[in-house]
Amino acid sequence: MEKLAWLNKEFLKENMARIRLKDWAFKAVSLVLGVLLWYFVVGEDQVDINISVPIEVLNLPSDLVISNQYKKEIEASVRGPRSIIQELRNRNITRPVDLSKAIPGTMVIKNAADAISFPNGIKVLRLQPANTTLLLDKLAEKEFPIHPVVEGEPIAGFELSAIKLQPEKLIVSGPKTILDSQLALKTYVINLDGLAHSTSLQVQLNLSPEMLNLIGETVVSAEITVKERMLKKTVRGIPVNVRDADQEVITVPATVAVEADIPENLIRDTPELAMLFRASVGVKDAALPGQIEVNVAGVTVPNHAPIKVITIKPDKVVVRLQQ
Repeated sequence: MEKLAWLNKEFLKENMARIRLKDWAFKAVSLVLGVLLWYFVVGEDQVDINISVPIEVLNLPSDLVISNQYKKEIEASVRGPRSIIQELRNRNITRPVDLSKAIPGTMVIKNAADAISFPNGIKVLRLQPANTTLLLDKLAEKEFPIHPVVEGEPIAGFELSAIKLQPEKLIVSGPKTILDSQLALKTYVINLDGLAHSTSLQVQLNLSPEMLNLIGETVVSAEITVKERMLKKTVRGIPVNVRDADQEVITVPATVAVEADIPENLIRDTPELAMLFRASVGVKDAALPGQIEVNVAGVTVPNHAPIKVITIKPDKVVVRLQQ
């Protein structure tokens, strides 16, 4: 028994020696690693830099939209070992913002150092801005009519007949508050000065900063129709011509008067307005003497709008054989 006890005691001593040896080896390795870590983290040159950290919006509800302009990057001043700083330049570091529980209204987000996943060994000196404010609004859709804005006048004797925009309406999606504040969209000014013919052109919309942010610079097509200005005139002394007469006939009265729309420029350039009309009656197979309806037509003049006859007085004349 004494011999067995002695053997157990010697075995324990041997195991304890081995444990002490392993413990010292572990401590030695830890010391070496600590020295190396100190060298790379503390002993290495410390560098200060400024970097831009993008704000990454996550989980924004589909029925909400951010309605304000906010700074989408955080300016961060950091310090760290040169090797980690060089690595930092190549890493995609963001400031995530989780909006999964967001509701309409104002949301102020604190930009703290622990909200950004910087590598170990990096010390954050400053973050600017310290807070980010988001205005959350309901996402809406609205159809806006587009109104042309014009100034000036066409050349003398002409007038604006119509402006047709293509498209005439625009559907915009965005914050409900912004859309509700707008009734219509307008173009920049379309200058008509000196215009003497119809034309088409591209016109940019004159948008508020909020609408410009939503849809960007937008151009529409404008079809501008310009026509001669028409004046209503009463013209007398238009001779009546008899058609298809087999014998010498006369009309009573021999002339008629008309009320007609005539181009303003044509009135200015014509010394005798009766020259612009042709009046006639047809007597083929008609019993004479008899009362026959008068037809009056305006003369077609190149480069001018057609003359429009409104009324004829008298609208019938008596046709009889000449005595």
